[in-house]
Amino acid sequence: MSQRNTAVTDQLTDDCPLREVLALIGDKWSAQVLVELGDGPRRFTQLERAIEGISRRMLTVSLRNLERNGLVTRTVYPDSPPSVEYATTALVEEIREPLEALSTWARHAGPAILAARRAYDDRR
Repeated sequence: MSQRNTAVTDQLTDDCPLREVLALIGDKWSAQVLVELGDGPRRFTQLERAIEGISRRMLTVSLRNLERNGLVTRTVYPDSPPSVEYATTALVEEIREPLEALSTWARHAGPAILAARRAYDDRR
């Protein structure tokens, strides 16, 4: 990340902290990673298998972003070969229930949303 980009992302704006925080967890993968880690610490490969469609690169990027923002911890165990485990922090504990509710709603509402899209597109 460039120095300019880092400076911009090192602050949350006072005028809209909600937008800033939603940007941290609202991308395509971050919320899914946090929900998956809700069951407890996981290794990288466990997360990769559990999150359908995520590439290794996007999982790495998401985990690094979540770690940078204090939402995930990364623990390296000095095994041979070394193992790495990811877990959520206390910040995520405060929003776990709404995240899980949103995840449940998304699975439930998915078919209705797709039907609404089709109906809209058919009218156009």
